[in-house]
Parts: sequence; structure tokens; C-alpha cells
Amino acid sequence: MAKTILILGACGQIGTELTLALRDLHGSESVVASDIREGDAGLMDSGPFEILDATNADAMEEVVVHYGVDEIYLMAAMLSATAEKFPDRAWNLNMNTLFNVLKLAKEKKISRVFWPSSIAVFGSTTPKENTPQATVMEPSTVYGISKQSGERWCAYYHRKFGVDVRSLRYPGLISWKTQPGGGTTDYAVEIFHEALRSGSYTCFLGPNTRLPMMYMDDAIRATIELMRADGDSLGVRSSYNLNAMSFSPAELAGAIRREIPSFEIAYEPDFRQDIADSWPSSIDDSQARSDWGWRPEYDLEKTTSAMLRELRALQG
Repeated sequence: MAKTILILGACGQIGTELTLALRDLHGSESVVASDIREGDAGLMDSGPFEILDATNADAMEEVVVHYGVDEIYLMAAMLSATAEKFPDRAWNLNMNTLFNVLKLAKEKKISRVFWPSSIAVFGSTTPKENTPQATVMEPSTVYGISKQSGERWCAYYHRKFGVDVRSLRYPGLISWKTQPGGGTTDYAVEIFHEALRSGSYTCFLGPNTRLPMMYMDDAIRATIELMRADGDSLGVRSSYNLNAMSFSPAELAGAIRREIPSFEIAYEPDFRQDIADSWPSSIDDSQARSDWGWRPEYDLEKTTSAMLRELRALQG
């Protein structure tokens, strides 16, 4: 019997593309998308959809029972920059949704959980270069605190109750298909839109702020590969470091200039600079590579070419 998957937060930056990828893989009717609002036509027309508030445990369980859900991908979250403006709401959304899903898994109502963490779990006391899988974690943001707490709860539920929970510490994600959702690395998406629209961009981070980044295709593939991996091979049940590339706004601007020589960039750092300064510059993901064979496909040049090509095609 085919398994049924529920995506919580399916209309977000990652959720939209993950839903479509899983429907391609498992069949449209096997992947139920849900969010507190409807998504774009591509998402809504591609398979079943439910309006669902992931903080409502009873409503979530009703959907799980109705569709016979086996796996949940919990993508609903308030991201770093937005969470700093609404800390209470961010904590409620980011944590209570996780407890709701872990409870269902503990009670054997679902068999497997994916929950995304982030490089935001690290802080200014963390080694910035090649940040290890296990290291000092003193996050300074509401988002980072919620993700660090979530990692510990995931590991606890796996150890105490045998819950099959899997997680990745996503770096900044770059996509042409969906708009960014209020994160500190959003500049790396906005810059491509502005390069094509106006030929210039004003960045909210300083020119030399190097951060770990990843093209969305790699992030979706990593998520699916981790969920399909043999559970016995997984040595991490908190969250895996995940890496593809690191670059600064100045380096990204240079890559864009190689395709759009007239492109100009200015810098006006805002409150997000302090957040970025507390995060790593590069990530050691050797355990993900060893445990389940992770390998990125996109570097800075390939990502830049793909983003500009796809966005030009959208513009017609």
C-alpha cells in the first residue's frame, strides 16, 4: 500500500517546491498539502489541499486520520527576521507545531517525521569556519532558540519513544519559483530579481558577510534523500549540518556581473546584519556525506546561471 504524506506549511518557500517534488515522486494523490491559506495555482491544482492551522493539534489529527497519513513534513515556521519582530508568535508557531507532530508519532499515528532546522542554531561563540556537526550552540535570535530547542526535542523523542524523526540544518536557500519568507539570507534571492528588473540592488547586509547558501533544488533533493535513507545508517537525530557553498554579497554581485556587466550594488546594513554576524561562514557537513551520501550539485556559478536563466524565462 502506497504511503500518504502530509506537508504542513506547503505554501511557504520550501513547502511549495517540496510538495511538487514529492507529488512527482509518489503521485499527486499521495501527497496532501496544507497551510493556513491557499497557495498558488500550480500547488492547488496538482493534488489534494487542506486549510489547516498546524498549531491546532485536533485539526491536524483529523487530517491525518482522514487521509491515512504515514509521514509528515513540518515546514510551517516563522523565519529569523520576521520572528525578531513577533517573538511570542514565532515561539508558538515554531515549537507547538513540532510538539503536535511528535505527539502523533509517539502515539504511532504516523511513522516518520521531517522537521527543518537551520544554521540559526549557531551563535557568535560557535566556530565560524567549517562549523562542526557537534559544537557550541548559543543562538541569539528567537528563530535560532526555537530551532535549537526543537533539535533537542527531536533527539529526545527519538531516544525516549523511538520516533523516526529526521532533520536538516538548512543554510540560506535560493529559489526562483517562490518568494523569500522573511529570512536573513533573503538578499540572495532579491538580488536576482532586481538585477533583471532595474540593474541595481541595495543590500541589507555588508559586502563581506559570508554565509552558507544552497540552491533550492539541492535542498529539496537533500530532504528527500534523507527521508528515504535507511534509518539504521543515521547517526544524527537532532539535525544534520548541510552545506553546498558560502559566499558574500560582494561575491554574489561579482558572479551576477559576469552575466550582467552593468549590474550595480550598494550596501545599507540593517538589523539583519547583527543576525548574520552571529552565524557561521561555512559548514562542515561531513557526517551527512558519510551517513547518507549527501553531495551538492550547485555551486555559486551554476546557481547564478540557473537563477538568471529561469527568471528571464518567467519574464518572457
